[in-house]
Amino acid sequence: MNIAALIVTGDPETADDLLRLAAAADAHAEVAHDADEARAAWTWPALVLVGADAADEVAAARLQRRQGVVLVTAADAGPEAYRRAVEIGAQDVATLPGHEEWLTEAFATAGEPESGWGATLCVVGARGGAGASVLTAALGLAAAASGLRTLLVDADPLGGGLDLLLGLERHEGVRWHDLADRRGRLSTATLRESLPCRGDLSALSWRRGEPVPVTPDAATSLLDAAARGFDLVIADVPRYPGDIGRAALRAATAAFLLVPAEVRATVAADGLASALRRDTADLRLIVQGPAPGGITSDMIGKAVNLPTAGGYDRDRRLPAAIEEGELERVCRRGPLTDFCARLLADLALQPYEYREEAA
Repeated sequence: MNIAALIVTGDPETADDLLRLAAAADAHAEVAHDADEARAAWTWPALVLVGADAADEVAAARLQRRQGVVLVTAADAGPEAYRRAVEIGAQDVATLPGHEEWLTEAFATAGEPESGWGATLCVVGARGGAGASVLTAALGLAAAASGLRTLLVDADPLGGGLDLLLGLERHEGVRWHDLADRRGRLSTATLRESLPCRGDLSALSWRRGEPVPVTPDAATSLLDAAARGFDLVIADVPRYPGDIGRAALRAATAAFLLVPAEVRATVAADGLASALRRDTADLRLIVQGPAPGGITSDMIGKAVNLPTAGGYDRDRRLPAAIEEGELERVCRRGPLTDFCARLLADLALQPYEYREEAA
C-alpha cells in the first residue's frame, strides 16, 4: 500500500478536513474508520493522524509503537489531549483548524521518499551528578564507532554542553540558539551538514552564555528531522525536562532512567519515574554501581516499578578524563563502554544503508 499518510477517524468532518490538507500537499492519504481497519496499514505510511474520536479505541488496540503519529483534536481539547497522545504513542498533538499549516507541511514531508526512521533514545539522571550526560556521550561514541550515524541532542540548557564533553565546542556549526524560533519542516540533509560533528557522531548543544528559549514547534521540527536523517538520536534530558525534553520523551523509542545504587537516589527515582511516564510509554531503568549500602538492581527495579535494562560500575578514570577533554579515549574500553555495547546490541539498531536495502 503506497500511501504517505493514514488517517484514523470515524468522524466524516475530520476526515474531509485532513484529506483536503493532504491534497493541498500533494500527498496520498487514506482513511481507516476504526482501529481494526487501521491495523493492517499502521506501520506502512510515514505519517499517521488519529482523530480524537478514535484515540481511545486505538489505545485499547495496543498497536505497535512507531514514529510519525499525530493526535488531531478540536481547538478546545485541553490537557486531556496530551494524556491521550501518550496512550496512543503520538509524538505531536495538532488542532483543527488552528494547525492547518503545520498539518499541510507534515503531509508534504510524509510524501517525500524516505528510507525509514532512526531510533530516538532519552537518558535522564535520577539525581544531579548521576552521570546521565556521560552515559549519553558514551552511548553516542559507541554507536558511531559501530557505524551508526548518530546525533546527540542536549536538552539541558544549563548542563554545561554536550559539545564540551565531546571536545566539539570549537567546531563550527549550528546550536539551539540558531534553531530556537524555527517553524515548519527542517531538511534532514541541511541538518546533517550544519551540525558540529566528528565522523559519524554529531551534536546539537548550546552556545555559551544565557540560553535562549526554544519553542515547542522548533524542538518537534528538529527531532522529526533528526529521526529521518540519523540512525540514532540520543537526547540528554534533565530532570525538569522543559519543552525540548518533553518533545524528546514523546518521540522516544525508549527512555532510560539512570539511578546510582543508593537509597536516596532510588527514592528520588520513584517520583521522577511517575512524572516521566506522562510523556513516554517505554521507560527503563539503568543502575550505576557500586552500591555502598549493598542495594541491588532488583531492589531498585521493584522500588521504582521499572524494567531493568542493565547496569555498570562507575569508571574512576572518567572525572579526570572529562576535565582533560579525553572522554573519547577513555571510552574505548571499560565497564561503561561494555555496557553501551550490550545496550546497543539489545536494541538491534541498523545503519542507514542497511535500512535502505531492507525497505
